[in-house]
Amino acid sequence: MDYFRKNSGTGAKKKSSTPIRMKIILGVIFVLFGLLIGQLAYLQLGYGSKFKAEVEKTDSTVVSSQVPRGVMYDSRGRVLVGNKANNAITYTKGASTSTSQVYQISTALSNYISITDEKPTSEMLAEYYLADQANSTKIQAKLPKAQQADSENLTQNLIAEVKREKLHYTAKQKTAAIIFNKISGAYTLSTIYVKNKNLTDRELALVGEHLSELPGVGIGTDWERSYPNGSSIQSIIGSVSTEKSGLPSDNLHYYLAQGYSRNDRVGTSYLEKEYEALLKGSKSENQIITKSNGDIKQTKTVYKGQAGASLVLTIDAQYQKKVQAALKSVYQSALASGAATYSNGAYAIAMNPQTGALLAVAGLSHDPDTNKTVDNALGVINQSFVMGSVVKGATVAGGLINKVITPYSNTMPETPIYLPGSAVKKSVYPIGTFSSLDAETALEVSSNIYMMHLALNWVKAKYVPKQYISMPDNAFEILRRNFNMFGLGQKTGVDLPGETAGIQGRSYDSNGNLLSGSLLDLSYGNYDAYTPIQLVQYISTIATGGYRVQPYIVQSIGQTSSNGKKVYISYDKKPNVQQQIPWTRAELNVVRTGMYRVVHGTNGWGTAHFLKDVKPSISGKTGTAQTFYYNPKHPNSKNTRELINATFVGFAPSNKPKLAVAVVFPGLDPDLEGKYTLQVAKAMVQDYFKLYK
Repeated sequence: MDYFRKNSGTGAKKKSSTPIRMKIILGVIFVLFGLLIGQLAYLQLGYGSKFKAEVEKTDSTVVSSQVPRGVMYDSRGRVLVGNKANNAITYTKGASTSTSQVYQISTALSNYISITDEKPTSEMLAEYYLADQANSTKIQAKLPKAQQADSENLTQNLIAEVKREKLHYTAKQKTAAIIFNKISGAYTLSTIYVKNKNLTDRELALVGEHLSELPGVGIGTDWERSYPNGSSIQSIIGSVSTEKSGLPSDNLHYYLAQGYSRNDRVGTSYLEKEYEALLKGSKSENQIITKSNGDIKQTKTVYKGQAGASLVLTIDAQYQKKVQAALKSVYQSALASGAATYSNGAYAIAMNPQTGALLAVAGLSHDPDTNKTVDNALGVINQSFVMGSVVKGATVAGGLINKVITPYSNTMPETPIYLPGSAVKKSVYPIGTFSSLDAETALEVSSNIYMMHLALNWVKAKYVPKQYISMPDNAFEILRRNFNMFGLGQKTGVDLPGETAGIQGRSYDSNGNLLSGSLLDLSYGNYDAYTPIQLVQYISTIATGGYRVQPYIVQSIGQTSSNGKKVYISYDKKPNVQQQIPWTRAELNVVRTGMYRVVHGTNGWGTAHFLKDVKPSISGKTGTAQTFYYNPKHPNSKNTRELINATFVGFAPSNKPKLAVAVVFPGLDPDLEGKYTLQVAKAMVQDYFKLYK
């Protein structure tokens, strides 16, 4: 009984203590919930707007885009190089775009466009295939466990396995692979062209209808260079890199420092490269606003950019076509006759002698092995040839300026030069044809003997026929300095990159002995090599009475109006006189008279009577230089066939020159020389004065 009472008392005690503990626990919980609710209320009321802004936070980035390059016009306002606008499908990559998203966009876009002018590589196809997680999992399961565990090389192992599978891809999948490759390679927030060529109206419409399903995809306009007046001088105009090739690797850091993007298009050669800073224009700037998750929310144009500056060239497109056509026609006749079988091309250049403006620049390159001929206007500044007697005007001028001869006393004996142990050095006509010649007649009949005697006296050589010859160590320097004065043997300064100075022959043999015979060859143009543009500068110097002007091809720079009908000029080139020849009027007249008689003289040995009836009258000088066939593809070939370089320089009208020309036909058969250079020169003069009456 006592036991039960005891237990009863214990139970009652427990029953009375339990509610107290629960009350304490519940009280603590209630307090904590209260504090939590209070804190939430405090945060909601005090910082709610701040947190909302954080969630909706956006980031703003300014991205620049290229604008159309500047247009190039000819001297009469015709477009030589323009921009052809093309519709394009673009893609702007978001800040957090995943590979899976790129795969989905590429696959979807391939339903609306096709790319047939590009072929995907096996690597591109494999990467696209593996971008699908299901495909990647399936291929990974086929790899050996060791390769599956090799995380460093897993991607390459997967690609290799896909290639081994030799999967068949549909046309759509190939297009998708190309798109995937382009998009994957895009920089964050940069805009690329997915398709910018041969985009059909149907493709454009389909993409436009589904833009909401294609994040980052847009419709825009791209441009490419066009040549509405032909491409005969495209080698001088130069070229522009593609978006795919982007910046040239050899100047990558320079361009990046200038604010270019890696896939920007830039001028890579000649005028396009020389005037890149002006032609590129100023990029447009777009503000891209992205959400906190990296998706693009909005794109706004903050600066529409400025199209590149326009260049107005000195070239007349119509005259250029005529000169190029004449050169091609005459050269084809030389090939047909067998005269140019081993020739490597032909060149013609026309210049305004008073200003230096280049009026036409034409060139051809010929491969004797394949007999193929292609345009190469650039050869006028970077191809050098031994030019022959065309330079004799500079030799006579040097003799006059240095008082070796005078306008009133300039007769030299027409006695051949006999150097010890060497073949006789003479003119083309038989020995004894003339007993002596004055300077004007020497130019008219193109006497080599006269030039050699003049050089001997000029450098104060000691000479005994067949026995002895001695010249001062500076003999070559004396003659070359004189030729340089007229622009021969040095760069003209034309506003084109890549100009060469010509080729200078050796002055001494391997034993240190002065090459006296070579100096005599130099005096009549049969030693050093010059470029065609140097020839036209040289003859222009004589045409102007002694002012050597710098040749140029860009006349002015400006900005084309929005309607494309007017160019607002901001810079206009002025003639630049590089040197004035220090001769007297009488000395100049000796050279000018001789060159007039080359064409209009009555001597039977005159070399350019073919041009006598051309109106207006031409003064000039022909040239023939000995050379040998050299095949760069077979440098050790023993085929040393003897050839000649045929040349002509001239100006018209003879009394008040407005046009200077130079024509070079290198590597002709000496037995079939013909009058090819004179035929081209005749056409150049007649065509010019028909256009500019």
